[in-house]
Amino acid sequence: MSLTRRRIGPFGALTAALVFCGTLIATTDLIGGGEARFRPGPHPAYANLPPPSAGVLTNSGSFSAPVAPGRVDVADVPVRLRYTFDGGVDRPITDTTGEHLLRPLGQNGGTLSLVPQGRGLAVAYPRRCTLVRERDCPRAILEGLRDDGLNPGTRPLEYGASVLMTHYDLADGANVIQKGYSVGGVSQFKLQVDHRQGHPSCVIVGNRARIYRAEPALDVADGRWHDLICLRQRNRLTMVVDGVDRAWVALPSSLSIANAEPLRVGGKGPNKGNDQFAGEIDNVFLTIS
Repeated sequence: MSLTRRRIGPFGALTAALVFCGTLIATTDLIGGGEARFRPGPHPAYANLPPPSAGVLTNSGSFSAPVAPGRVDVADVPVRLRYTFDGGVDRPITDTTGEHLLRPLGQNGGTLSLVPQGRGLAVAYPRRCTLVRERDCPRAILEGLRDDGLNPGTRPLEYGASVLMTHYDLADGANVIQKGYSVGGVSQFKLQVDHRQGHPSCVIVGNRARIYRAEPALDVADGRWHDLICLRQRNRLTMVVDGVDRAWVALPSSLSIANAEPLRVGGKGPNKGNDQFAGEIDNVFLTIS
């Protein structure tokens, strides 16, 4: 077999060189660091969008909306909620599907703010109050409306959030996300960072008012972001911190969580003794399987 040699003019040589260099760069992108990577152009679409508007959220009121009476139901389909808070102060706070509105509520001048976090925003809560009379403290939370479709009953449940706290933010109670109460036979699921040690914990309570808590001896009030997840399986409640299982407690498989209370973020209500959260919260989510 004979090979035919072709002459390549100056323009052809330049073109070949450019193709070779482009191939070399692309190959480097594929194998550099030992993994293939897709690199968008130098100006991806999101780079041309204005950043979401940070600032103080306007309170919708000072008190929770009255809970409508009636039978309490549970979710009959899987549920997936996620709040990124990236819409900015000019838009209602909804989940990523545009539903499940959360309203800012505040008392004694307490307000919430949206502050920069990564490429988006997080919710900043009032600073820890040091007033002598707790009833005079500024308080502010996010609160939804009654939605029985967020009651898991006995179904598998996963909920959580990312939090940023320091030891100046700690108190005897700091509720991150919850639905329901632990007293009065109401039933509840809750994520909190309680006590002066900065321990996160997951809490589940059925209608018999026995409290099940998974609490690791771990301090998350260190000025860094932490991902906190509560996982309720059939007969077990697990606390996951930054992707690692840290504590668990056994649950009765028959324990059911169903109440008429709304979903709340940052406290159990806007009133006195609300276990007010201090610090920042982001990426709140709830999944019912």
